[in-house]
Amino acid sequence: MIVSVFSSRPYERAMLDEACTPAHTLRHHEASLDASTAALAAGAQAVCVFVNDRLDAGCLQHLSRLGIRGIALRCAGFNNVDLREAERLGMVVARVPAYSPNAVAEHTAALLLTLNRKTHRAYNRVREQNFSLDGLMGFDLVGKVVGVIGTGKIGACFARIMQGFGCRVLAADPNPDPACVSSGVSYVSTETLLSQSDIVSLHCPLTPDTSHLINERSLSRMKNGAILLNTGRGALVDTRALISALKRGVLGGVGLDVYEEEADLFFSDLSGTIIQDDVFVRLMTFPNVLITAHQGFLTREAMRGITEMTAANLMAMEQGSTPPGLLRAPKPGV
Repeated sequence: MIVSVFSSRPYERAMLDEACTPAHTLRHHEASLDASTAALAAGAQAVCVFVNDRLDAGCLQHLSRLGIRGIALRCAGFNNVDLREAERLGMVVARVPAYSPNAVAEHTAALLLTLNRKTHRAYNRVREQNFSLDGLMGFDLVGKVVGVIGTGKIGACFARIMQGFGCRVLAADPNPDPACVSSGVSYVSTETLLSQSDIVSLHCPLTPDTSHLINERSLSRMKNGAILLNTGRGALVDTRALISALKRGVLGGVGLDVYEEEADLFFSDLSGTIIQDDVFVRLMTFPNVLITAHQGFLTREAMRGITEMTAANLMAMEQGSTPPGLLRAPKPGV
């Protein structure tokens, strides 16, 4: 089967080719997939896409006219795919529901440790022979309250890491994880979590209910000086409201691996250009904001899991069987 791989990056190609060939022929495209680039899939039977490819109704209809019948996501999130339209068009959609939750959870912890102990600033100072410690004071994590919103595989893993630091962990999730409860995690309402936590970390999926979960109202409920971490989905946070809170000095720090308008920024080298996103540029001016470009998943173990599940999904599509990562359209009204 010929597969058009969109948003293809050098760091993943060798592993993806190894996992999928010789069963499939992969055609790699650096371009992201949307209605304007769908024509690149001509001659293929399936497309393989990533988090910032936009498979809305227009894009899917174009793909359908080209004969595309399979869509394999190299990620867990699927809010960028119109599943109802895909189902109407007879397309099979599959994702990678889990690869290495440790990868994202550990990256979240790295953001927290860097923000707290300001190691990124210290690194730059020492390289310039500035050995002053002024402005680098952090705090002990032991005894602090960490709020985890969403305790799926990644959130549960992050909770365990924080317990290892001696933190008390609160969690908010409509479906509590029994293992988390057994380990001492206390499930509370989101409002209670926000008001009691020294550190708040987002690990929930992006849905209509969680879009801009962190907004002006929720930020006002957080402790003064609290740290906010988001390695989930960018649109969980209202960036303009976040900037307003940062300007008022009510947050101790913000660590982000995602951004709600990241599709036009992340995964590309823009060092020689002028960024046109004024909101993002303003966000980068705060000394207590640390941003990484959606790299939480980027470990050898995670990439191996992603490529192997992607290959399994594609093989099932070709054989007409049920892919292990099959996605179904939500029922009407959901």
